[in-house]
Amino acid sequence: MKSLLSVLLLLLTTVGIEGQLFVNVLNELPVYPSESPDTRDWLLNNKQFKAGVFTSSERKDLILSNGLVERIFRITPDVACIGYKNQTTGLQMLRAVNPEAIVTIDMIEYPVGGLNGQKERAYLKNDWVDDFTPFYREFRLNDIKISEIKPFINWKPERWCSNPNLPTGKTVSFVYSATKNKQIKDVKIVVNYEIYDGIPLINKWVEIINEGGESVMVNKVVSESLALVEEESAVVGKPEEMLKPSYLYVETNYAFNNAMNYHVSDQTTHWKRDYNYTSQVNYDYDTPCILEIYPRTDPDMRLNPRERFRSPHSFELLFDGYDRERNGLAVRKMYRTVAPWVTENPIFMHLVSRTDDQVFTAIDQCAETGYEALILSFGSHIKIEDISDANVEKMKKFADYAHERNIQIGCYSLFSSRKIGPETDVISPLTGKPGGAFFGNAPCLGSEWGIDYVRNLKYMYTQTGFDIFENDGPYPGDVCASTSHPGHEGLHDSQWRQMNMQKELYHWCSENGIYVNAPDWYFLDGTHKIALGYREVNFALSRDRQKVLNRQNIYDGTWLKTPSMGWGFVPLTAYHGGGPDAVLEPLSEHLKDYEQLMVQYYGAGVQACYRGPRLYDTDETKEVVKNVVGWYKKYRDILNSDIIHLRRADGRDWDGIMHVNPELKEKAFVLVYNPLDKPIVKGITIPLYYTGLTDTAVVKEKDTPKGKKYKLSRDYTITLRITIPADGYNWYVVE
Repeated sequence: MKSLLSVLLLLLTTVGIEGQLFVNVLNELPVYPSESPDTRDWLLNNKQFKAGVFTSSERKDLILSNGLVERIFRITPDVACIGYKNQTTGLQMLRAVNPEAIVTIDMIEYPVGGLNGQKERAYLKNDWVDDFTPFYREFRLNDIKISEIKPFINWKPERWCSNPNLPTGKTVSFVYSATKNKQIKDVKIVVNYEIYDGIPLINKWVEIINEGGESVMVNKVVSESLALVEEESAVVGKPEEMLKPSYLYVETNYAFNNAMNYHVSDQTTHWKRDYNYTSQVNYDYDTPCILEIYPRTDPDMRLNPRERFRSPHSFELLFDGYDRERNGLAVRKMYRTVAPWVTENPIFMHLVSRTDDQVFTAIDQCAETGYEALILSFGSHIKIEDISDANVEKMKKFADYAHERNIQIGCYSLFSSRKIGPETDVISPLTGKPGGAFFGNAPCLGSEWGIDYVRNLKYMYTQTGFDIFENDGPYPGDVCASTSHPGHEGLHDSQWRQMNMQKELYHWCSENGIYVNAPDWYFLDGTHKIALGYREVNFALSRDRQKVLNRQNIYDGTWLKTPSMGWGFVPLTAYHGGGPDAVLEPLSEHLKDYEQLMVQYYGAGVQACYRGPRLYDTDETKEVVKNVVGWYKKYRDILNSDIIHLRRADGRDWDGIMHVNPELKEKAFVLVYNPLDKPIVKGITIPLYYTGLTDTAVVKEKDTPKGKKYKLSRDYTITLRITIPADGYNWYVVE
């Protein structure tokens, strides 16, 4: 009997890798090295931190590690995560074993993986795990696959970007099959992990594959369940009153709320109580110490034969402290790594056109001033959804002319905030009638009209060669109670189906070289840019107020976004009712404000929507635009690098930001502004740690050929004496 059990356990640890016969995966893996951790700062130099898949010296465990993050799985008698460690700080984040996933199929919940027998859930000792037993659940491990990371979006850079490389690292997939349950006998579950080179980041997602001849309903998928060390111990208090663990940042590709940031857009993070953790300090067991990842609205999706369900991807990034700037740098590094398309950052104009001639003139002006792209803005005279031969021909003429002048071209398209018809619009589950969407009325992407909308866009872009798509909707996570729309069955699956259709469009755009300004947080699904965050009516305020407000928007909008991920706004003509003191037209009469607004945005690495009929009106205006664009291109690499936030604009004193990049000749670029009516001359502290400089720095004011040498203090700072003219700006380069 004991011999038979040993054989069965051995079979559970064997896998077929890339067509080979089953082999013992742990015996094939290198033993995890017991070297001292690398103490170098990965935010300054991450090239030495390579992802690997290892086994423990006892060959019981499979280990993912890159020297920054370590995740350990016991493989027998069932797969269970038994360790999750920040290798920079030494923090063991995991205190107890939970299932690898929890899936609900046809209204029956099935935990996947995990082990039974842990009595104390405040911490987990290695020698306890040997005594744990399997749950003998319906899904059991029968395969482990290990491979290099295969990007799920086949992106290739088509324009300037700061990172042209897709991520590298390792993928481990645990494959589970049903045992004896006839209802799920043809269902396969795959729990996937990706670990990346050079960053303390792991991506996890779950797939469900229907290999049978009958459909099943995927009601809910909890793709991650982690029993984490609590952030604080409170004797009394509810979960919403207590701190959540902040050493682990989690972001998924299922986020929407029109908020222009992830935190408010998040739809998948849930902090739960652990009632089996009976030794916790909280008397009512209310400590928020289990992290679960699943959409707030269940997918409730019918999975037909040979179809595959894919849960949201959860990108789990480990923080090594509480410093806001450092953690922001880590999040920005995550985007640059896993979604490098966000580093594309073309210089574009937002044209409001009334005639075809205005389009051709704007293309000429873009080419003559160094611009790289033209977006036909909302309110223009075109209709991109019209795929008639005449309209396609007109759009193609625009594109051909733009491409002849090395200008990319695209257009705005409104999806939401309009009525199409009662048979196509989102149906409210409360009234059974159109309405109740995020912006009142909106078409349903799963309606025939919505399906045609996507098909027509693809056709237009394929036929014309347009390069940029600015999408206004769908917004955000609308549900639809219609039972006649071909894209979804009813209310239950309407959000999930519409979201997948929207993501598929963005995947298609990214893989076909089309740049996407999207309305919501779809960066991890192929989009490139979103608004920094703004209030439209603010652009009807006076130019003096706009300058300060814009700098505040830039400062606030770049903590968790790279400069290239956000766009700002400059109203060349009236917008939301602005008067003469708000707009820049006639441009030649407001050159000082026009120049400074360009410097503020380009200097931050942020593209703004310069919205109007032209970029210049006189030769003098043309030279100003050319000079600022030329200045930006000269320093483009450093100006697209990460921002260190020096001082937020408040209208009372200087304000400024600094770009840093230890890999460039220009290690830092300091931009400072003066909102006062008199010059500012003073010394300010400049933090240079993230430049990689350790002893000395050479600082040049503007383009002066020779700089001044500074010795760095022990905290990597220097005191820089700045001079800023009244109502003006200045800049400094650090080498």
